[in-house]
Amino acid sequence: MKSDLHIHTYYSDGVFSPEKIVDTALDVGLEVIALTDHDNVLSYDVAKNHLKEVGAEDKLEIIQGVEINTLYKNYEVHILGYFFDSQNSDFKRLLKTQQDARIEQTNEIISLLYKKEGIKIKYEDIVKQVASGGSIGRPHIAKAITNAGGTSSVMEAYAKYIHDDSPVYVPRKTVSPHDAVEIIYDAGGIPVIAHPHDIDIAETLIKELMNYGLRGIEAYHRKHSPACVEYFSSMAESLGLIVTGGSDFHAPNLVNGQIILGKHFVPEWVYDKLIKEKKLMDMA
Repeated sequence: MKSDLHIHTYYSDGVFSPEKIVDTALDVGLEVIALTDHDNVLSYDVAKNHLKEVGAEDKLEIIQGVEINTLYKNYEVHILGYFFDSQNSDFKRLLKTQQDARIEQTNEIISLLYKKEGIKIKYEDIVKQVASGGSIGRPHIAKAITNAGGTSSVMEAYAKYIHDDSPVYVPRKTVSPHDAVEIIYDAGGIPVIAHPHDIDIAETLIKELMNYGLRGIEAYHRKHSPACVEYFSSMAESLGLIVTGGSDFHAPNLVNGQIILGKHFVPEWVYDKLIKEKKLMDMA
């Protein structure tokens, strides 16, 4: 099955609506997609309803997914989850905790921007950039700074204000990757570590997280070189973990207008292994 298991919508930091994602997936011939917005699952029902409305339920499977942003030893670690029970009480509490942390961080940064830099932005300027109930984050803060005239570009906003050494930046108080993995697993889901190339303690951390229920490694990712894919695929095999992959799509390529959704090569067997893993978990 042609799949893309890592896709963002405008319910977090993507630019496409869930409906647009569905239409695009159908256009490029994908058979399976997973919507993995940061710290919320609101796009899933919207996408499913749209798929039904366009009469294409036999052409595309939509997997409910999520990407939980966590911090561990100054590393930003992202945990993907698939096939979880979104009504599980601990899972719902996890998302609530993450959303509250995003709001707190944003308000603290807004306050410091005004006090220390004289840049005045409103919370509403940030919230209006995402769909109702969606996850606000650093990209939205950077854009609001630029729109307010604080910088000439979003890139400049990141360089000046959206990093740990900035006097106006406040780290988010997130859950640990261990907690995220355990909660997803206990909710019947498959926890996977996302784009591990970003973490230079990946191997040690992956082994730790296996004790909490980690079941996969995202080896196929647009940032991963062929050698990197091979490295993490081999690691997964040696540890008895599955391999997943996706484009990590947020927006069309701004340079040449390409839509990269589904263009990142994910072998068709990846989906089969994911389904097999879910069946094994359900039998356990």
